[in-house]
Formats: sequence, C-alpha cells, structure tokens
Amino acid sequence: MTAEAITLPERDGDGYLKDMSAWTPEIGRAMAEADGIELTDEMWDQIMKARQYYAEHNTVPPIRKFMKYVGMSKKEIFGMWNTGPMKPITKYGGLPKPTGCV
Repeated sequence: MTAEAITLPERDGDGYLKDMSAWTPEIGRAMAEADGIELTDEMWDQIMKARQYYAEHNTVPPIRKFMKYVGMSKKEIFGMWNTGPMKPITKYGGLPKPTGCV
C-alpha cells in the first residue's frame, strides 16, 4: 500500500496526528512512508510496544523507561532510528509528542 492510496488524517506542523483516535496501523505506516521512512518489523514492534506502554500508563514513555520496557540498550535503539527514537516511534504510533529530552 502506498501513501497515496490512503488519505492521511489531519496532522500538526511536526507531523503528529491532531486526533489520536484516527490512528490505524495502515495510517501509521503511510505516515512513515510519506516521510520517506521505511519501517522494519523491529521498528514497528517498538511502535506497538510504545502504544502498549501508553495504554498501560496513559503517558508516552521517556527513553530510559522505554529501553527497559523493550529490553534494548540505548545504542541498539538509537542505531535503529536515524534520529532520537521517541519522536518517530510516537508519531507513527499515533501517540502524543514526547516531552523533555527525546
């Protein structure tokens, strides 16, 4: 499925969904594709784990807590993402923007 085949919901200036309830896995993947990001299965797994964390704690996990939550080192997670990992993880997961250092 290409990004053109799916109509993306309204996003803010940083690319985050304005309405979290509009998120679906297909929309998350189309958002990444529209941004030129090819999500691997491992990256998608992290996105889904961040959604699970959010559902359990009603907050976006800080990177240190997320590393423990997924059982990976900072080096492993940062090596997988070209930028700080929490921004794309939360953006493509339809979650709110992380606060603090990300």
